[in-house]
Amino acid sequence: MFSLITLTIASVSVFLSFKAKEDVFKAAMGCTATLSTFVTLVVAPWILKLAILAIPILIIDRLNNKTTEESTHG
Repeated sequence: MFSLITLTIASVSVFLSFKAKEDVFKAAMGCTATLSTFVTLVVAPWILKLAILAIPILIIDRLNNKTTEESTHG
């Protein structure tokens, strides 16, 4: 339960840091997101850790494949 709370805090912090206009607020939300993500990775069960680490890798891989297909077909 604690890992889900910290993961939610990290997600909200990332969202707020992208939407903020003030640099100090952006930096504070970025630091909060980073700290919450690290806490989540420490206390989360291994399956959640695997999902947190695997999802971005899969997204990057799919984006790379999509751009490769577009460049070969275009």
